[in-house]
Amino acid sequence: MTAKLLTRYKRAISRYVMIPSSKGCFELTVGGKRLYSKLQTGEFPDENQLVDAVGKALGA
Repeated sequence: MTAKLLTRYKRAISRYVMIPSSKGCFELTVGGKRLYSKLQTGEFPDENQLVDAVGKALGA
C-alpha cells in the first residue's frame, strides 16, 4: 500500500509515518482523522479502498 500511496499521491503527501505494532493492529489516519481501524472492524481492509479514501482525505 505504501508504494501505491506514494506513487499516486506523492505531490499531496507531505509526511508519511508508519508505526509498527503488534497483535494485528492496523490504523490509518490522515490529517488527524482516522480513516480505518482494524481494531474496530476486526477485518483487514481492502487496499484499493484505503488508497481511494486517502486520496479523498487529501483532496487529490
